[in-house]
Amino acid sequence: MKWRSARRSSNVQDIRGRRGGGGMKLGLGGVAAVVVIGLLLGKNPMELLGLVNQVQQQMPAGPAGQGDAPPVNDEASQFVASILGETEDVWGAIFEASGSQYTPAQLVLFSGQVQSACGGASAAVGPFYCPADQKVYIDLSFFDQMERRLGGGGDFAEAYVIAHEVGHHVQTLTGISGRVNAIRQRGGNVEGAEGPLVRQELQADCYAGLWAHHAQRRHAWLEDGDLEEAMNTATAIGDDTLQRQGQGQVVPDSFTHGSAAQRVRWFRIGFESGDVGRCDTFAASQL
Repeated sequence: MKWRSARRSSNVQDIRGRRGGGGMKLGLGGVAAVVVIGLLLGKNPMELLGLVNQVQQQMPAGPAGQGDAPPVNDEASQFVASILGETEDVWGAIFEASGSQYTPAQLVLFSGQVQSACGGASAAVGPFYCPADQKVYIDLSFFDQMERRLGGGGDFAEAYVIAHEVGHHVQTLTGISGRVNAIRQRGGNVEGAEGPLVRQELQADCYAGLWAHHAQRRHAWLEDGDLEEAMNTATAIGDDTLQRQGQGQVVPDSFTHGSAAQRVRWFRIGFESGDVGRCDTFAASQL
């Protein structure tokens, strides 16, 4: 992937290595264990992960001098800034064409754990977007674990993950996230294979594919194998894949992100069409 040709965003905040930002990490295997325990007990796994995060945040940080901050302009941060800059340019043009203005998201690079406006989080939760402060949070160690443990990985796969989280920012700007959250606040069930939460996540996958479509037209930066990297990653983080690995069986009623096939399908819809209108997963009769 020829990402170095992209403009680098100035909206990256690098807080990796800050004192107190390290501490205990729950690996992806630990996350899977928490998910299994939650399902067995009939509890929401995200609530259990939140409790784990609270305990981790109360633990003392390591000795001073551990986890020194990496160089500000290391290749990892340059890559993230380039991908974020390209999302800003692509979505800026799309919003402008519809007569509105795109407000870029901030992206925070952290290590170990972080405090967002949505609460505390550790690296275990993976990359996430917080609508309360309109920031994307990423611990770059997730990409290493994604490759070693989940079978995904590669620079274009990492770009897909970033673009997916930016897709959630687009949903916040357009009011989609607010509608899903309103259902949750009314006590409605947002989970399940056909539920609003899955539709929201699959739309973010479609938005990631749409971004890749326009980025490719702008720079022709995809190389052999890049698209397969994204597809392999979408497959690796499908709900059915993770549930099968974590608990040995698939429970569609507890889906939150969509199956592997669905995630691949909606990324492809965005990538092949480049049309925002084709990403309306909420109107789709078949996911």
